[in-house]
Amino acid sequence: MPRRRIGFWYRFAAVICKPPLVVLIKRDWRGMEHIPAEGGFITVVNHNSHVDPFAYAHYQYNTGRVPRFLAKSGLFRKGIVGAAMRGTGQIPVYRESTDALSAFRAAIDAVERGECVAFYPEGTLTRDPDGWPMTGKTGAARVALQTRCPVIPVAQWGANELLPPYAKKPNLFPRKTHHVLAGPPVDLSRFYDKEMTPELQKEATEVIMAAITRLLEEIRGEKAPETPYDPRRERIEQRRRTREQNKGRQEEEQSK
Repeated sequence: MPRRRIGFWYRFAAVICKPPLVVLIKRDWRGMEHIPAEGGFITVVNHNSHVDPFAYAHYQYNTGRVPRFLAKSGLFRKGIVGAAMRGTGQIPVYRESTDALSAFRAAIDAVERGECVAFYPEGTLTRDPDGWPMTGKTGAARVALQTRCPVIPVAQWGANELLPPYAKKPNLFPRKTHHVLAGPPVDLSRFYDKEMTPELQKEATEVIMAAITRLLEEIRGEKAPETPYDPRRERIEQRRRTREQNKGRQEEEQSK
């Protein structure tokens, strides 16, 4: 199948975004040979800065296979940004609504048309204290298992040094390097022809996240924690600690 035509809006976005990216960050980009030259596929990418969607889009734009990102639906309603999101074919995600499944269907349709859909499986900026990938959500695995398309794992590092997670001001100096490393397709064949249970999707997602983490270990030259950070587990643990602290205070008050 032919490559997706880049089109006006993608070229317009490149004209606006590429110059500041080139000025602000150096590039260490590897693994472009793993990006399929044709046919539908998905990329699965770690997320550690509000800047990295732009930096990563620059990387993939340069491969000739422009990505379609899943993005919050509100972005599609805001002036020139909304027009660009619609014009470049990005996929709106409607959270907690009757349209919540529309992004999943749109992603499958895009892959089956021979396009690339880029997933941030974590669903949000990583909350791991050291910037490692968290546990992932199952959307990418569901699309991959339904379409059996190639799943290209991608790790990135460096945009977070320019703009750390949840920071309001960038750290411009010294000039940062954006490292990107794409790997060979993740082998999910063991999950084919099986019932699409939540457990199966979770296991496939863990395989995907492990592939991303291995690539990030290569970039950073260090080992990730054996157990990925899990926001849900952390919330449960935080509630337990709060209950224990409250109980301790109550007992202290009663003993006075």
